Amino acid sequence: NITGFSSDITEALPNDDLDLQLVWLQALEHEGANLNAEKLGEYWLSFITPYWAEYGICKQNMKVGLPAQVSGDYANIWKHSNGAWIRTEIWATVAPACPAVAVRYATEDAKVDHGLGEGTYAAAFVAAMESAAFVISDVRQLIDVGLAHIPKSSRMAKTATLVIKCYDEGKTAEETRDIIVAENADIGDGWFQAPSNVGFVVLGLLYGEGDFKKSMLYAINCGDDTDCTGATIGAIMGIIYGTKGIPQDWLNHIGEKIVTCSINEGICVPHPTSCKELTERVVDFAPVVLIQNKTSVRFTNEKDEIEENIFERFKTKTATFLQKYDAPIHSELVNREPNSFLVDFAYASAVVSYDGDPTIKANEEKKIRIRFINNVKAYGNIPHNLRVKCISLPNGLSVDKSDCTVFLPQWTLMTEEWVSEPLEITIKAENGIQAISRIVFEVTEEGRYTAGYIPVTLLQR
Repeated sequence: NITGFSSDITEALPNDDLDLQLVWLQALEHEGANLNAEKLGEYWLSFITPYWAEYGICKQNMKVGLPAQVSGDYANIWKHSNGAWIRTEIWATVAPACPAVAVRYATEDAKVDHGLGEGTYAAAFVAAMESAAFVISDVRQLIDVGLAHIPKSSRMAKTATLVIKCYDEGKTAEETRDIIVAENADIGDGWFQAPSNVGFVVLGLLYGEGDFKKSMLYAINCGDDTDCTGATIGAIMGIIYGTKGIPQDWLNHIGEKIVTCSINEGICVPHPTSCKELTERVVDFAPVVLIQNKTSVRFTNEKDEIEENIFERFKTKTATFLQKYDAPIHSELVNREPNSFLVDFAYASAVVSYDGDPTIKANEEKKIRIRFINNVKAYGNIPHNLRVKCISLPNGLSVDKSDCTVFLPQWTLMTEEWVSEPLEITIKAENGIQAISRIVFEVTEEGRYTAGYIPVTLLQR
């Protein structure tokens, strides 16, 4: 039942949720706007030091050879937790007024440590709200924008909808909080699970009715992961109102300095050390993201230049040609199965799916499926005949297809086909298999110099 700051005015405190975003900013500045889970996974391994909860699980999975797009799915009891949605501000602020773009980055980020769990849906929901907040100040509309970018069947969507229902029915904030906790008791009560905590954010936004302090206090007084809920309320209202929206007596507690606790400072490029420097670097990079994602957003100081129907456009997800066919850039749209990953090799990409989890035991068979996507947007709308050859096979394993061809069609108005038929490969284990095995398939096409390499890692069970 806090009513304000309980601490004295002091130096800023370190927080891992901000630290990761500083590393993601470095990734954007060095890798460019075409950033995905595979690249972010390498930044995890290089620069993020903690091993708690999902952090440790995803890093350990990557260290044994599982790709970053699988590391959040396998053996992860924390996939529904809070780690990803609380670090979405970076994606929203480099993609202002472009919720679909912010959601793509947030999803690629969240896959690494949350797979296809509720933690990833929560990240998409929050990123969409934060990006839209640059041009929409009505919190009810922002919540609707967030809901438009996640499946209605997700626990995250059901929780946010439940909060709206309670608010509309006139229930008190305390009553609504208890209803949320009861609704999600099966996936953790007081243990940093995303649906309930983002539900507390929605509660704060609705019951706070646009007041900064009331919104923050309603969310924080719900308990649980209070640094996340309070920070997200602050982020959304900060985007809407700027620093002028922060009450002066609270502003004195915040300060300007950035202090870190979770970054490998010994090898990391110097990160921003002040809010001003962080803001300037984000503002400098935002135009790059907007241009490389082919958006129509332009910066303006005039409110009347914002289109009147922007809420309806944000709320309606339409599959544009770019979203539908540019597979390497929009990989989340073709890579939505658990324990699957995408490998890009220029003119084509491959989506590899394990049959179940990435494990195998002696005298067992394991199937994998490979679908190839024709990258017609970037490399021309032409068909391909691909050769798929197994070039590395560990002792104790065999495959039923070691050298075969796959036809990859082009897109047409009549068929709208740009994806190959699934190539199903059966892997058989003998008695003496290794603890960690990596099979490598080479993908080539006559007349093309680029070869694609698909590593498939299997763990002994």
